[in-house]
Amino acid sequence: MKKFICLMLVVVAMLVMFAGCEFEDGTYVDTVNTQKTAADLQKNQPTPTDIEYSLERYNLIRRAYWVNGQREKANALPCEIQKPLGYIVLFSGNTIVGNFVVDGKVSSLNSFLTPDSEEYASSYSEWLADVDGSYGENDNGIFFFDTRGNYIEWTGTYLYTDIPMEITDPVVKFDVVYD
Repeated sequence: MKKFICLMLVVVAMLVMFAGCEFEDGTYVDTVNTQKTAADLQKNQPTPTDIEYSLERYNLIRRAYWVNGQREKANALPCEIQKPLGYIVLFSGNTIVGNFVVDGKVSSLNSFLTPDSEEYASSYSEWLADVDGSYGENDNGIFFFDTRGNYIEWTGTYLYTDIPMEITDPVVKFDVVYD
């Protein structure tokens, strides 16, 4: 009888041990490895904490003035850093719609100065108004200001670069010459 009880205890102990083991499939292993790699990269290359001025926020503030009828405030808004110049070509299919020199940077129409809801801080979602008092989503697209202070929105295809280029043909020809 004692042998039988001991044998049963050993069998139960083995079942408990094996029940705690999970057999990992390839997807699970890949997911764990990817998360570990991402964590290592974040540790080795952390998000910079010494950025003192955001061109994205500058663009969003300038846009808020512009789209609410305050063009003078938008164009007079000081920028604390030297803005880079960029070059953008707007396409519709195979047709070039326009090309501009960008003053600063191109921004997404879906970038905002504040979160759109309090979902981040609680288990329920309370929608917050944008700086102009409105709610909702913007079109999927971009906006930018040209060097004359004009505001441009675009919801199509575009090419953006910091290399000056002139468009002379309906087909974009792009050559880069490095020194």
